Amino acid sequence: MTPRQGMDRPLSIEAFQSSTGVSRETLTRLRAFHDHLVKWQKAINLVAGGSLRDFWRRHVLDSAQLLDLAPDNAQVWVDLGSGAGFPGLVLAILGAPEMHLVESDQRKCAFLLEAARITETRVTVHNARIEALEPLVADVITARALAPVPKLLDLASRHAGAGTVALFPKGEGVDKELLDIELKLTDPTKYRKLEIERIPSRADDKSTILRIKGLVPS
Repeated sequence: MTPRQGMDRPLSIEAFQSSTGVSRETLTRLRAFHDHLVKWQKAINLVAGGSLRDFWRRHVLDSAQLLDLAPDNAQVWVDLGSGAGFPGLVLAILGAPEMHLVESDQRKCAFLLEAARITETRVTVHNARIEALEPLVADVITARALAPVPKLLDLASRHAGAGTVALFPKGEGVDKELLDIELKLTDPTKYRKLEIERIPSRADDKSTILRIKGLVPS
């Protein structure tokens, strides 16, 4: 059974491992991350409480699927609005080489630093507003549940180079967000080379991943 076929019930850790092929060592680190999240969730609101019942699908698989959508030679990853570490910290645990986690909330940054220590994962945590952060030239830019597409384009373009790929998981409202691009961009003419590809999510049959190229403004 694939993860999509069993969406009517929570995805087990065994089913996650089977569908992704992660090593036993990586699974142990992800389990440690889960336990750390559950502990901190009692003190600060990191994720929607009900979503933890399906942690391996709604958070881990939803993040992990992005790894296969990135260019093979991607080295520098920038995760905008990292929050509880999805997708950025999960991708780093799975092997994304140089991961930058950008988060303005100081408490969430403390959580991310401790989660990285516990899981023995090398990341750089930037406690800053995305708009104020010194530009990072990324190979891949990710963001989940951060902002509508037009706003994401403006935020991500500051950290994009000529070959940068953006990967944005999106829910049911993605159609309207895409229609709004030309209406809500500060300067619609900036993105003349924009390419947007829609890819079905492996974690949710109502969700989509946007793979975007051409982020560098004209």
